[in-house]
Amino acid sequence: MKNIVLFGPPGAGKGTQADVLKDKYNLVHISTGDVFRYNMKNDTELGLLAKSYIENGNLVPDEVTINMLEAEVEKNPQANGFIFDGFPRTEDQAAALDAFLAKKDATINGMVALEVEEDILVGRLLERGKVSGRADDQDEAKIRNRFNEYNTKTAIVKDYYEKQNKYYGINGVGSIASITQLISDVVDTL
Repeated sequence: MKNIVLFGPPGAGKGTQADVLKDKYNLVHISTGDVFRYNMKNDTELGLLAKSYIENGNLVPDEVTINMLEAEVEKNPQANGFIFDGFPRTEDQAAALDAFLAKKDATINGMVALEVEEDILVGRLLERGKVSGRADDQDEAKIRNRFNEYNTKTAIVKDYYEKQNKYYGINGVGSIASITQLISDVVDTL
């Protein structure tokens, strides 16, 4: 089983790359953002709770996110592995994911991080907001708040995986194909 954390700030291209990698490596892609959006669109209890945090540019609390992620993994007992996209976002979430996977005799093989400058990301997100209609991608102040959340709370997860020699930084600027190749070069060694 190969389990990969696809990491990077909002707009770095995690979803785009995960779509390619899931097919290439026959992995299940779990995007916390997609799962939350599905629940919000369908006004589930989890969705309404998540919506209140996300629309203000804040992260959803760990307990809600971890329970949701575990349920998604359990739905795929025959998986060859997982691409975790948008999770973990805190060191506590990373430790909880490790503990959950250990119960399944599995581990995270590596964290692949897409590294992109903030100003490039703001432009990407504003463009995505025009197409997607996502409220959190249409307001630059909310976007900048998401980067502040990422830089103060999420980026420290990098240290967690670096200590385990599982962190791999990738330049997230370039063509989709060239970035996919850089990621594949790493995944092939895991």
